[in-house]
Amino acid sequence: MKIAILKEIHPGETRVAMIPAELKKMTQKEMQVEVEAGIGQILKITDDEYKKVGATVVKNRQKLLKGADIVLRLNKPPKEEIDILKKGAIHISHLDPFNEKELVEHMAKRGVSTICMEMIPRTTLAQKMDSLSSQASLAGYVAVILAADRISKAFPMMMTPAGTLAPSRVFIIGAGVAGLQAIATAKRLGARVEAFDTRPVVAEQVQSLGAKFVKIDLGETGQTEQGYAKQLTKEQIELQRQGMAKHCAISDVVITTAKLFGRKAPIIITKDMVAGMKPGSVIIDMATETGGNVEGSAVDKEVDVNGVNIIGLTNLEGRIPYHASQMYASNLRNLIEHFWDKENNALTLDLDDEIIDGCLITHKNEIRSEMLKEHYAKN
Repeated sequence: MKIAILKEIHPGETRVAMIPAELKKMTQKEMQVEVEAGIGQILKITDDEYKKVGATVVKNRQKLLKGADIVLRLNKPPKEEIDILKKGAIHISHLDPFNEKELVEHMAKRGVSTICMEMIPRTTLAQKMDSLSSQASLAGYVAVILAADRISKAFPMMMTPAGTLAPSRVFIIGAGVAGLQAIATAKRLGARVEAFDTRPVVAEQVQSLGAKFVKIDLGETGQTEQGYAKQLTKEQIELQRQGMAKHCAISDVVITTAKLFGRKAPIIITKDMVAGMKPGSVIIDMATETGGNVEGSAVDKEVDVNGVNIIGLTNLEGRIPYHASQMYASNLRNLIEHFWDKENNALTLDLDDEIIDGCLITHKNEIRSEMLKEHYAKN
């Protein structure tokens, strides 16, 4: 099977789907890999570096697509490139499937076997392939660095000749992958960190990183089988807001990380809560791409509300593109290797396998994800 890896064409994208170090591990297993010329240009990685690890560099993008049995990329493809693929080709990338009904339907109609990286199951075995987690971890790190750059205070407590400088107070809402990395980063920088999550089960993880876990009695809450926080009722959301308001009011930095896969992000911080914060404080809304957690935030903008800077920048992981690319490339390589048939030198799609069953959303001219079919029927 011929594996084709494409140069990213999404506007503003700084990451690449594959770096030479990860590609080398694939070619050492006798995988036939072709990459598009200039694939690593944005990271200053030359075509020669890809050639040295066994890849063939192809200048013609259409030729690359036409000859591919497997296509690897970072972002979702344009519709016209799906039409170039051969019937039965395997396409692997991020897809935003809940918001891309037309694209997913077109891939099914074309006969493409589509592996959606966002739908890799969150299991121990699939952890090394989980690109949502790998990218979210980096985004959590970047959110803290961005906040530290924007506030007018230092993060750590400092003993100076002019007196003691109090540490900055950071309040992180959501202790998933992004939130935990944000907690760890803020603590490394010396901030006083508090965190809240609707799942009491994560309190121990928060405390193990040196942060204080904020307890708010919301009644019955929990998490899904995939480890995501369950959607709250309107009453629970209101209780949560009331409990968090006082913590926001005394914080220098508030970071919201609440994304609900396949659904609109919940509003966690209201305009009234923003109004109660100190001038000069900063809010990082990490969910603006899916509607935002903060009233008044805007996609890819920084908004000043009575002296409070609400930052809604997207693709935070793209601000450290080398490591983001390294992690995504590792996720792809681990996925390919796990299902690679060495004898036939081919990728096997075992429909009974838990991982493939979760992430293979189109196959043999059909949408096979029941979750997506149910979503499309309602929307």
